[in-house]
Amino acid sequence: MFVLPKYIKNNLSYFFQFAFIISIIGMVLFIVDFGFTQSATFQAYLNSYYFFVLIIGITSTVFRYLNRNKSYKRKVLFFDISTIVITIFVLIAHFFGEEAHRHISFLYDDDWMKFAIILTFIREFSEQQINYKRTSLNPAQLFIASFLVIIFVGAILLMLPKATYNGISFVNALFTSTSAVCVTGLIVVDTGSYFTTFGQTIIMCLIQAGGLGILTFASYFSYFFKGGATYENQLTLSDMTGSNKIGEVFSTFKRVILITFSIELFAAIFIFFSLDKNLFESFFDRFFFSAFHSISAFCNAGFSTLPNGLYEAGFRYNYFFQIIIILSFVLGGLGFPIVVNLIKYLKYFFINKINYFSGRAQSHRPWVLTLNSRITLVTTTALTIIGTIFFYLNEYHNTLAEHGSFGKIVTALFGATTPRTAGFNTIDMASLDFSTVMLIFLLMWIGASPASTGGGIKTNTFAIAVLNFISLAKGKSRIEIFRREIAEISVHRAFAVIALSLIVIGAGVILISVFDHDMSLIDIAFECFSAYSTVGLTLGITAKLSAFSKLVIIAIMFVGRVSMLTVMIAIIKKVKQQNYRYPIEEITIN
Repeated sequence: MFVLPKYIKNNLSYFFQFAFIISIIGMVLFIVDFGFTQSATFQAYLNSYYFFVLIIGITSTVFRYLNRNKSYKRKVLFFDISTIVITIFVLIAHFFGEEAHRHISFLYDDDWMKFAIILTFIREFSEQQINYKRTSLNPAQLFIASFLVIIFVGAILLMLPKATYNGISFVNALFTSTSAVCVTGLIVVDTGSYFTTFGQTIIMCLIQAGGLGILTFASYFSYFFKGGATYENQLTLSDMTGSNKIGEVFSTFKRVILITFSIELFAAIFIFFSLDKNLFESFFDRFFFSAFHSISAFCNAGFSTLPNGLYEAGFRYNYFFQIIIILSFVLGGLGFPIVVNLIKYLKYFFINKINYFSGRAQSHRPWVLTLNSRITLVTTTALTIIGTIFFYLNEYHNTLAEHGSFGKIVTALFGATTPRTAGFNTIDMASLDFSTVMLIFLLMWIGASPASTGGGIKTNTFAIAVLNFISLAKGKSRIEIFRREIAEISVHRAFAVIALSLIVIGAGVILISVFDHDMSLIDIAFECFSAYSTVGLTLGITAKLSAFSKLVIIAIMFVGRVSMLTVMIAIIKKVKQQNYRYPIEEITIN
């Protein structure tokens, strides 16, 4: 076995730090390369630096293996070998003459070089010792800070010359970045015609990062390569993810990432084959459209590259495409714990059915489908059915008149589900009946489910409020359902979320009414509800808002994504629980 010389071993830590720093610089130059038009001379310097970064990256990875006492996991070894092989071939294709170009000409594309730079950065970043407890931030503050960082970085990236066709102001770039990261979908400029493919790719990445959270990616990459994490980091991350067990933090991350990318991949494939190829100029345009709308749908972002959203001619009657979009944003809006639990239940159900028909003994496990899942699924189903029926009957001779029998059902279903934070539209929103707009207000406010990519007060919060009304009417002092009692802290949190949401939305309506007093109250209220619940639907006033009103909507979108309760937890100092209680007295309510 090859052993590194002692003087190299003693200085390896400095070399690894150096490799990480130059990989960061490589990523910055990578962004500059994409965002600005380069002269031939500067491009040559960039390519030389890329070559340097990749050589150092390969050397750093090899040194880690030679210096490591314990072996890497098989999947890490596979990743590193694959990365080194790809990088070497890219280097040969770019820097070692025309003979190499002929044999591996497909690797000569500059995009392969940039892909290798990204792989090098990921590898070096994942080896860094990240300790969340060493920061002065508590989990809530860390969570909020991560979103703020992505938003401001996204705004800067969207202002790069190559991101737009004619440039963009900082306020509009900040608005677009916030809308993407907070998976809202409100836009002040048309995504398809204003942003280049590079700009749209930035928006797509911001949606993905905002839907999952940048800490999810950073923490899981670190865990993947190192095979573990400190107890303090696991404790902090468990607070942010709501994991019941500290040891389940990274398995939760793994399931979240696996479910997300799997659903997005299948959705993109189905979208691709559902589209009329005559609507696109090239295969790449059709492929990019499918990927963009798959990610936007699952993350409940509502962004579309079409000028009129899915109401665009050529798409509004494509019902198969709309059904795929519905399934994507409904699954994204259910929440990762619910999807995981649902998969677990379906697996248990089908295995028992197979055992029943094959004559084998059936297993019985109580509460495979948890109380949380049952409440979420019942509430989601009830809202979907009631909303669809109301939309169908109310809009039958209005916005649904242009559709056939099946089209009316699909469009009504879409209209009832999209307000619950998805934000896509297959109808002309300005033509809706007033009563339908009022229904959309309610659906937007309720929103998606907890621990999902969607916003709103959440379905469980609404369910607890309704159950509390019923319990009080019956004279009960406790909320009971499915032979379980709802914890008192859950009731407190639910009503805190409801009250805080109305305060934030109300404040937003008042401020925008001051800054844009010529706009109607219904339009302003709709915009604020849509922003807080990260829906993205609008009655057409977003682009007309003044700069101050846009900043108000930016703040509402941000608060709606991270939740006002999280903001308060981040601001207000936590106090220790006291071991005594004051005498209890009832207050007159009504």
